[in-house]
Amino acid sequence: MRHQSCYLLAYQCFKPTDDRKLDTEACVRVVLRNKNLGLDQYRFLLQTMINSGLGEETYGPRNVLAGREESPTLEDAHSEMDELMFDTLDKLFAKTGVSPTEIDILIVDVSLFSPSPSLTARIVNRYKMRDNIKSFSLSGMGCSASMVAVDFVQHLFKTYKNSFAIVVSTETIGPHWYCGKEKSMMLSNCLFRSGGCSFLLTNKSSLKNQALLKLSHAVRTNIGSNDEAYGCCMQIEDEQGYQGFLLTRSLTKAAAKAFSLNLKVLVPKILPIRELLRFAIVSFYKSKSKSSTNESARAGLNLKTGIEHFCIHPGGRAVIDGLGISLGLSEYDLEPARMALYRYGNTSAGGLWYVLGYMEAKKRLKKGDRILMISLGAGFMCNNCVWEVMKDLEDPNVWEDCLDRYPVSRKNLVNPYAEKYSWINDECLNYVRMD
Repeated sequence: MRHQSCYLLAYQCFKPTDDRKLDTEACVRVVLRNKNLGLDQYRFLLQTMINSGLGEETYGPRNVLAGREESPTLEDAHSEMDELMFDTLDKLFAKTGVSPTEIDILIVDVSLFSPSPSLTARIVNRYKMRDNIKSFSLSGMGCSASMVAVDFVQHLFKTYKNSFAIVVSTETIGPHWYCGKEKSMMLSNCLFRSGGCSFLLTNKSSLKNQALLKLSHAVRTNIGSNDEAYGCCMQIEDEQGYQGFLLTRSLTKAAAKAFSLNLKVLVPKILPIRELLRFAIVSFYKSKSKSSTNESARAGLNLKTGIEHFCIHPGGRAVIDGLGISLGLSEYDLEPARMALYRYGNTSAGGLWYVLGYMEAKKRLKKGDRILMISLGAGFMCNNCVWEVMKDLEDPNVWEDCLDRYPVSRKNLVNPYAEKYSWINDECLNYVRMD
C-alpha cells in the first residue's frame, strides 16, 4: 500500500562551533588533567589516540573543554542537547518548508540522557507542536539507535497515513566523560565526539518526487539473550565509583555474530537470485574442499551485485577495517566512513548521517542506487537498512567548507597524535605533567 512507503525528505547533520574543536593539544590536556592515572594509563590513552583514526577537527562538549568533566551539571547536559536539537531542527524546517505544526510523529534517540520532562517534550514546547503529536524517546541503544528509529517510523506509517515524522539522533557526551583509570572504560573518551542529526521522513505519496531516499528494507537483530554479548558494551561504575562505558574484548565477537545473523535475513531481500544461486553452489563445493573458512567467505557472496554504496557506522578504525574485510569492500567503499571518523569522530547514533553526507557531497549518489546502512550498538544489536536513491543527490551540507581536503589517502593519513606524541616515554610524561 502506498501509505506504507517511507521516504527520507531531508536530513541535517550538526556542526558545532570552532571553539568546541578537540585538536591534539586539547585532547592531551584533558588526558593529563586526570590525576587518577598512572604512567601506564597515560601511555595507553595516548597510544589509543594514535590508533583511533581521528583527526584534529572533531568536537567535544563544552564542560569538558572548560575542565569540568568531573563535575558536570544537569544544565550542561540540557545545553549540549539543546544546541544540537534546535540548530538541526531549525535548519531542517527552513530547508523543507515543513512547519513544526505539521509533524505527526517525533522520535528522539539519546542513549545516556533521559530527563523529565523528556527531550521530545522539550522540542514540542520549543516549536509549539500539536497536542496530538505521537512522541517517543529511545534510550540505551547506543550507536544503532538511529536505525531502530527508522524501523520504528516505518511500522508507525502502516497505521498513520499521510504523515510527517522527525527523528533526532545524537548522544550526550559531556556528563558521561569517564574520569577513572580502567583501560576498558577509557576507550570511549578516545572515540566518542559531539555530533548528531535530525531527519524528516514521510509516507505521503504526493511528496515522492521531492524525496531523497526511499526505505527498501530494514532488519533488526538483537542477541542480548547471550550473556557475553549483553555485557560487552555497558554503562557501569568502576571500583572508585566513576561512571563510564565499558567495552570488553567480547565486543568484536558479539558484533560478528549479530552482523552475521542480520545478513542471513537481509541478503535474500537485496541480492539477485543469480548471485544467491552462485553463492550456494560455491559454498557447497568449498565445503567439500580443504579450503579455509576465511577463504571460503571471501570467495563467496558478493554484496555489490545488489548494493552500490556501503554506509558503515564510523565507530572506530577497527570497526571499519573489520567490516571492510568481512564484506570484501574496496578502499573506495570504505572512504566515506574513514573520512567521517577522521573529521567528526564517533558521534554515536548520528554517525551514519555524516557518512551519507560525505557520499552526497562527493556526488556519488545517483538515482536508482542502493545504499546499505550498517549499525552496531549496545544490547547487543545490529540494525541495518537499505535505501533507494530517488534522485541525483548533491546538496551542500556539513562537508561543504572542507570537502576539497578530502579524501586523504591512507598513505598520507598521518594521525596527529602519532606525529606529536608517539615518542613519549615515562620521563617525558613526568615532564609534561609537571609543565
